[in-house]
Amino acid sequence: MNKEVIFEFLAKNKGKVAGVFLGLIFSILVLVVGFFKTIFIIFCSMTGFYLGSRVDNKEDILDIIQKLIPNEWK
Repeated sequence: MNKEVIFEFLAKNKGKVAGVFLGLIFSILVLVVGFFKTIFIIFCSMTGFYLGSRVDNKEDILDIIQKLIPNEWK
């Protein structure tokens, strides 16, 4: 196959390719480490992404954490 045809297909179907890739990664993780450990890994990754995006937007990480922690724990 021609490389240009493959790149054109990938460019037109970015969402489908990303969905297949994420589904493949999820299924491999479930088979290797188990369902609940996989959910925990995804949760931690999403939390890291959220906090990292806030830091990229020049927000103070301590302010974000203080908003998340209940007043009883302070």
